[in-house]
Amino acid sequence: MPDNVSFFKNRTDLGQGSGGGQLLGPAGAARPAWVITLLASVLIFTTVVDVLGNSLVIISVFRNRKLRNAGNVFVVSLAFADLVVAFYPYPLVLYAIFHDGWSLGETQCKVSGFLMGLSVIGSIFNIAGIAVNRYCYICHSFSYHKLYSYRNTLLLVALIWALTAVATVPNFFVGSLQYDPRVYSCTFAQTVSASYTITVVVVHFFVPIAVVTFCYLRIWILVIQVRRKVKSEVRPRIKPSDLRNFVTMFVVFVLFAICWAPLNFIGLAVAIDPEAVAPRIPEWLFVVSYFMAYFNSCLNAVIYGLLNQNFRKEYKRIVMSVWKPRLFFQETSRGGTEAMKSKPSPGLNNNDQVKGDTA
Repeated sequence: MPDNVSFFKNRTDLGQGSGGGQLLGPAGAARPAWVITLLASVLIFTTVVDVLGNSLVIISVFRNRKLRNAGNVFVVSLAFADLVVAFYPYPLVLYAIFHDGWSLGETQCKVSGFLMGLSVIGSIFNIAGIAVNRYCYICHSFSYHKLYSYRNTLLLVALIWALTAVATVPNFFVGSLQYDPRVYSCTFAQTVSASYTITVVVVHFFVPIAVVTFCYLRIWILVIQVRRKVKSEVRPRIKPSDLRNFVTMFVVFVLFAICWAPLNFIGLAVAIDPEAVAPRIPEWLFVVSYFMAYFNSCLNAVIYGLLNQNFRKEYKRIVMSVWKPRLFFQETSRGGTEAMKSKPSPGLNNNDQVKGDTA
């Protein structure tokens, strides 16, 4: 990190910024003001939706007993991971955008970069945890409740965050948390160490993606077998609500992969041959890939609301209770607190009429 990180300045053109027709201008050139406005607007929107949406997710799970189950413990954990960046790193990025550079000091820079890494790795590890949970529930339903008891579920979530911390801490020793003026962020520097960057991309992205892909492929195969009524010794049965729940989390995974893949592929390409590849990466592509990744943190709560009936109804109740606070506490007390312990059922239950373990 540069010694003058406390006063690291960007260069912003306050004029019209046509700049030869390039979106961000050539290397070292002033950045058009309209681009600054666009980036700030995207990040403000992302932060607001992130905070409101993921707060709704967490509150919904605690209020609604249909949502209070083992699978949704991972959903709450994922929502927490998304909230981490909204409460600290994103506001600092906005501060850097509005002040045309970083002036908050090296400590703030490293803390911001660490929390951003914690959020990203925590998100992909939680998505992997959700995929394994879905796989066990649908493909190994007889042993599901034993595997995902209340105690085991909490231990698995704790393990996810312990692994996340272990995976993030090495950045301090490698010196990879640096301010990047292209994205106004203190973040992971891809050019510090080629071997470390390759390790990060493989372990933190490709391995979890492979685990999730395996789990969801197995589920899709089972779904296709059921729909075609393949004969077997024990014919599997998948309830419509379980299928909808699986589709919801599959969409979460696909959008995460789409939003984060460009940045990871850029990092991998740069790490393989930094001197040849890094100068050839267009600045606009690098910036767009970063802000796509940032934007992902606000999507999950929206997906739940669009695809899951129980979350959608609970969102409405919570919003309505803003005008009637008494209703909020009445709904909470009515939900009870014992549901998770007594019914460690799968995540994102979507069918109000399902009884028993899937309620």
